Amino acid sequence: MSLSPILYWQKSSFSGGGDEEDCVEIAATTPTTLHLRESDHPTTILTPTPTALRALLTTLRS
Repeated sequence: MSLSPILYWQKSSFSGGGDEEDCVEIAATTPTTLHLRESDHPTTILTPTPTALRALLTTLRS
C-alpha cells in the first residue's frame, strides 16, 4: 500500500484573496509534478504532464 503525498494547496492570485469558493488551486509534489483542483470540487484533482499544463496555460493566456 502506498501513501498519497500531503498536498499543500495554493489559491490562484485571481481568486481575490478572501475565502471565496470559486478559484483554481495548485499544489506540487516535485518541481515537475503539479496538481490542479477547483475549490468547488476539492476531491477532483488533475495531474497534467508539463506539456499539457503548458498548452493549457498558453491557451488561457491567448
